[in-house]
Amino acid sequence: MFKKTLIITFLFYFTFVKCQNTDLYEKEIFINENDTLNYRILKPNNYDPKKKYPLHLFLHGAGERGNDNQSQLVHGAKLFLKKENREKFNSWVIFPQCKTNDRWPSFKFDTWNAEPKYNSDDIEPNPSLKLVIKLMDDFVNKVQVNKNKVYVSGLSMGGMGTFEILSRRPEMFAAATPICGNGIEKLTEIYAKKVPIWIFHGSDDTVVSPSHSLKMANAIIKNGGSPRITFYENVGHDSWNNAFEEKDFLEWIHSKSKQQ
Repeated sequence: MFKKTLIITFLFYFTFVKCQNTDLYEKEIFINENDTLNYRILKPNNYDPKKKYPLHLFLHGAGERGNDNQSQLVHGAKLFLKKENREKFNSWVIFPQCKTNDRWPSFKFDTWNAEPKYNSDDIEPNPSLKLVIKLMDDFVNKVQVNKNKVYVSGLSMGGMGTFEILSRRPEMFAAATPICGNGIEKLTEIYAKKVPIWIFHGSDDTVVSPSHSLKMANAIIKNGGSPRITFYENVGHDSWNNAFEEKDFLEWIHSKSKQQ
């Protein structure tokens, strides 16, 4: 009896670990002209090339920059590997990696907590985000991608990148979830009415002040949008942990479609 119980326990643990194994994210390199972008991609569960699946882009924070094509999976990757999420919200998931000396947002600022400096609508995206945009432009045209259900999430620097990519490709995304981010208020007029947005932030965040998320939410409302906003009391910069625990985090995202 003990031996049988031990075997069952081992099999359960093995299955759990396998489901949480980030190695399921395949390593890829996107090449554009003379530049490259490392990214990891999770294929839909029980992938069928004859079907179309949603596509979820996830932008990591500043601490996960590099060239190892691994660090970007530290936060958020396991959320998409949970068995129930793989079954209920089956989709493509892309985790690109920003280079060490680069950052997702193109606006200038002295510190991550400073007010961004904005000069022109014509400013080019930073190299890493430019490559992400080109990758997404290519990937959404695959036969196996449901173009009406393309989503973007990001935390910290990635939350900033989320706001920026919305301003550069507002027609691409059906929903967005920026976590503890920041952005340019003026640019919300480009996507406020087009993309449903759920904003998250911790009230005690000293790395990126929650006032930045509040500022962006107010700008979206001013420009005709209706963002969903969640602030966590007594939570610091790592509010992504709270966001990922929201029962309807993925459900809310996947309920959105450009056909609506």
